[in-house]
Amino acid sequence: MGPILVTGGTGTLGRVVVQRLTDQGRQVRVLSRRRPPAERGTAAWFTGDLRAGRGIDAAVAGADVIVHCATGRGDVGSARLLIDAARRAGHPHLVYISIVGVDRVPVGYYKSKLAVEQQVESSGLPWTVLRATQFHQLILRGCELLAHLGVLPVPSGTDFQPIEAGEVAGRLAELATGQAAGRVPDVGGPEVRAAADLARSYLEARGRHRPVLPVRLPGAAFAGYRRGDHLAPEHAVGRVTFAEFLAERFRGPADRG
Repeated sequence: MGPILVTGGTGTLGRVVVQRLTDQGRQVRVLSRRRPPAERGTAAWFTGDLRAGRGIDAAVAGADVIVHCATGRGDVGSARLLIDAARRAGHPHLVYISIVGVDRVPVGYYKSKLAVEQQVESSGLPWTVLRATQFHQLILRGCELLAHLGVLPVPSGTDFQPIEAGEVAGRLAELATGQAAGRVPDVGGPEVRAAADLARSYLEARGRHRPVLPVRLPGAAFAGYRRGDHLAPEHAVGRVTFAEFLAERFRGPADRG
């Protein structure tokens, strides 16, 4: 197998995908806007900007597989430029990571992820799309931000099924080294838990004391979350629970703030 290009290789997911592939001895390229100064891995780094269309052709040239992990503002336009470059370069296998519920929960970010899925499917390239539930890291980030308030507000009547990013990265690495498979089964975390329960687990792990305040949030998007349209309980393949993730993350002295 020839080179595997990973876009967004410095992000929460992408950097672990790069590590998984290099650990397997694969020839890996990373396309990123900047290379971390401390990076000492064996991957070949290409500096470029998907939104601006810079550096893409050089990174894609000769690649057998592209794992598209880069995400953020301008996802649809960035995907179009990447797909165009891939077509010019040959016929690489395009692997895309998406989110469970992008076709059911009316959130702007989800709509753009769904639009990229559709671009991938109609690209004329061999393709694979994997949807995952929210990462533990995302739930943690939300708790960290809200914990600065006197109370920790959470959406009422809403469950989440967080999964460890490393487990998703392992699945992406497996898909990248296999044949194009189209839309593959979703991956979800091992537990479906209420938002309030996840918040309390966070507070306990951090040694913090805040009231957890469930708030009923209006709108179609939060109605979709309350229905569980972002969950995949039938695909609870993850093994690391949110509590285990927190215990590993905060093994040092507790923050008593």
